[in-house]
Amino acid sequence: MRHYRHLTPAQRRALFHREPADFGPASPVRTLGVALGATLYCPATRPRLAADVRKQAAAGVVSMVLCLEDSISDAEVEGAEENLVRQFQKLLSEPEDALPLLFVRVRVPEQITDLTHRLGPAIRLLTGYVLPKFTAASGPAFLEALTGAEVMCGRRLLAMPVLESPELLHLETRAEGLHAAARVVDKYRERIPAVRLGVTDFCSAYGLRRSPDMTAYDVHLVASVIADVVNVFGRADGTGYTVTGPVWEYFRAQERMFKPQLRNSPFSGRAEELRARLIEHDMDSLLQEIELDRANGLLGKTCIHPSHVAPVHALSVVTHEEFSDAVDIMGAGPEGGGVLRSAYTNKMNEVKPHRAWAARTLGRAEVFGVAREGVDFVDLLAAGIGVAA
Repeated sequence: MRHYRHLTPAQRRALFHREPADFGPASPVRTLGVALGATLYCPATRPRLAADVRKQAAAGVVSMVLCLEDSISDAEVEGAEENLVRQFQKLLSEPEDALPLLFVRVRVPEQITDLTHRLGPAIRLLTGYVLPKFTAASGPAFLEALTGAEVMCGRRLLAMPVLESPELLHLETRAEGLHAAARVVDKYRERIPAVRLGVTDFCSAYGLRRSPDMTAYDVHLVASVIADVVNVFGRADGTGYTVTGPVWEYFRAQERMFKPQLRNSPFSGRAEELRARLIEHDMDSLLQEIELDRANGLLGKTCIHPSHVAPVHALSVVTHEEFSDAVDIMGAGPEGGGVLRSAYTNKMNEVKPHRAWAARTLGRAEVFGVAREGVDFVDLLAAGIGVAA
């Protein structure tokens, strides 16, 4: 699979200086962590779940979580499990590379063992499990169940812990809680493509909910815990993991979110009429949050609506300018130093301080591609949602 594979070859050639590379469930976990992009969550109760998965794959989604946890009620769990197994059987005729990376979000460790057994041959379509409310106390049982399930089915299964418990938020327990959770995760490093943030649960602990004109970073309590999670889990010294961005919980009821309507957006240098065709109402705050995610060390995003996927991916593509700077910095060699003038003649590139940024940027370029010079976010978004620019 690859990002933007739903576009025609001609469209990709017009957009990309370097096209996105292929990846799949067997790729290295660090590659998969970068490649996840917009991970679309879907309740496992949906009666047309298999059709939904096919539809989203055709629209450019590369990772999905089929949820048995907070998106469904306690009374629905048994039926949701049955539906999940049944819908996976309907996908058996699909080649693996035609589907997104599929994860199941469980409630308890026992579900990992049970579902792995019940899925039978369809387990080949499952990339792994999402582990809710992960802490040093709850995490080992989930991860031990995962390794046992691997032995049962004879293939690699991945895990994405979700950090969302109050003890990881409360000031008096946060530091030790995060470090203790990290020690557990480190023992299973080769099975962890990403660590996810449960910001809605963090807000719940204080009765908070951000409005659609605010980002998560406007809620200082949330911003502080994001910073601490990145501090512990997101280091660029080889010990870190991909930490994904928080969910954006607002969307339009209409099928088309991008109908013509004049709206100022700081993310496009293009004509007003083109911006108006693409950016509507509360999308400005989503775009700002995606940019702030990356500025704060996060990559990818939890999504609960298909309309959020294209903006996340468009802002994940490496710009030609970023790529040029990163190549110059890495080209100076590990023993290099000094300052290089950017080829775009608008900044300095300090070889040693910017080297980790450059390496991370080239990793993102590998899976999301590099835009052609002059191709911007609006071009990528327009192509991603099928709107002619």
